[in-house]
Amino acid sequence: MRIKSQADFFSGVMFLAVGGAFAIGATTYNIGDGARMGPGYFPLMLGILLAFLGALVMFQSLVVETADGDPIGKWAWKPLFFVIAANLAFGVLLGGLPSVGVPAMGMIIAIYALTIISSLAGEHFKLRDVLVLSTILAAGSYVAFIWALKLQIQVWPTFISG
Repeated sequence: MRIKSQADFFSGVMFLAVGGAFAIGATTYNIGDGARMGPGYFPLMLGILLAFLGALVMFQSLVVETADGDPIGKWAWKPLFFVIAANLAFGVLLGGLPSVGVPAMGMIIAIYALTIISSLAGEHFKLRDVLVLSTILAAGSYVAFIWALKLQIQVWPTFISG
């Protein structure tokens, strides 16, 4: 068979590989069954669903004709860099990096850093809009995780909260 849409085909391959890896990784945990689910049940089902969707997208890319073959474009290095950097900054700021001596800065500062750094990946950057979004996300995260779920997450840096 001939690939009729390169972008869809390789997207399907990626979904199939990631879903398969998660499904295989989930088998190291206790799966359980539908009535008594173990910790591996949800990742296994999600991995299987993602792999199935990947196979479906791959099949569609082999069957449905596109006008120009839908070639894969160039790598978007700038968005890739900023999204990965934002996630790394979030992790380091939320939990700290004790081996290097970086203290945990708390959830609020980590959310602001995540939002600001990841917004640099786009074409348009307006600091006012990003700060409004950061504030909404930080307030929503506080309400959801600290107030409603009562999770024990450090909210502020220790030099502020004591």
